[in-house]
Amino acid sequence: MNTLRWCGSIGVLLCVTGLPLGAASPDPEELSLTVGTGVVIDCPEIIARVAASAPEVVDAVTASSREVLFHAKGVGKATLVVWSKSGQRKTYNVTVEPNLEPLRKLLREAFPEETIDVRATRESMVLVGRASSQVVADRALTLIAASVKGAVSNLQVAAAGVENQVLLRVRFAELNRSTLSEFGINLLSTGALNTQARTSTGQFAAPTLDAVTGTMPATTAGTTTTFSFSDLLNIFAFRPDLNLGAVIRDLQTRGLVQILAEPNLVATSGKEASFLAGGEFPVPVVQGGATSGAVSVQYREFGIRLSFTPLITPNHTIRLHVKPEVSSLDWADGVTLSGFRIPALTSRRVETDIELGEGQSFVIGGLIDDRVVENLSQVPGLSHIPLLGTLFKSRSENRSKTELIVIVTPETALPVNGRAAEPAMPKPFLGPAGGKK
Repeated sequence: MNTLRWCGSIGVLLCVTGLPLGAASPDPEELSLTVGTGVVIDCPEIIARVAASAPEVVDAVTASSREVLFHAKGVGKATLVVWSKSGQRKTYNVTVEPNLEPLRKLLREAFPEETIDVRATRESMVLVGRASSQVVADRALTLIAASVKGAVSNLQVAAAGVENQVLLRVRFAELNRSTLSEFGINLLSTGALNTQARTSTGQFAAPTLDAVTGTMPATTAGTTTTFSFSDLLNIFAFRPDLNLGAVIRDLQTRGLVQILAEPNLVATSGKEASFLAGGEFPVPVVQGGATSGAVSVQYREFGIRLSFTPLITPNHTIRLHVKPEVSSLDWADGVTLSGFRIPALTSRRVETDIELGEGQSFVIGGLIDDRVVENLSQVPGLSHIPLLGTLFKSRSENRSKTELIVIVTPETALPVNGRAAEPAMPKPFLGPAGGKK
């Protein structure tokens, strides 16, 4: 007789066929339960007693004189024996498994396109099936491990396909303009008005007595004076008959420097790539500790540097983390340490995140350095004389303007078979020996 009954709050009951309790017990019957469920066994004879080998796994309770309730309490295996008053017995081998249906439902909802299932052991959970990528397998394991301790992944991961590469075309354009304007007058007298003299604002070098000769016509007639010139500046004029000369500096200088670099970098989505066009300069470092006072040399990089991390999004756009930098040696602001001249670095760097479509470009601009240095020197009192005061003034103006522009264009690229085109050389580097072609 087959019987199915609900046992209060025990849980789901299983239908089991009650076999007669004969004196010669047949082979043990196999039962499979989940934690929290129970099963009622109907016996044709009056039950005398019931025993379980592992009460912590399965507990057996007589519900009536002919009914036995098996209650699954923990994961594992147990053997239950039922005796009748006539001395006959029946043996059951019960396997209790955890309730995996909530976890299976969670996996189906989280990964609807994957064939992932879960199996239980006594102390852990095992993920089985196939995953489309290692990322999916790791996420599934993390999801199960959050609910069950000791989760293990035995998923088969499909072979990864060819990944998209990101080609980054970068153009650095640096424009440096500089202008210099200088004006100053130094006067000298080799005997005018019976006076040996010179005037200078000190900004530009003045002539010294030694080379240009003049004769005084007055009471000190025949006395000669000489001036030597370390810097004739731009314009030099001397009147021997007046014993009067002038050294004039009137300069305008303009400079233009252009620097252009066009590095092309290829990186896998999610991986960082970097580029450096420049060099390294040595920096002495004083050691401490046991080797205190010893000087070692470390190298610092400078030049045009670019590092970027691309990521291809599900929207078929490219998200970039870009960090361009341009640095150059600055000897004017350097320091001297232990006899070593160490230059400073003039750096300009930008770090930004941006998302672009394939083939689109973005520009990093506005990196402008505009400097004006103006020096004015004058002789007190004499410089304020109307009209003639200009002869006792000197002026220098130095203006520099630097602008850096970075243009970045990302593109996706797939690896293909074939040989890359080699650059065409106009002429072989070395010909055959003997001068024969």
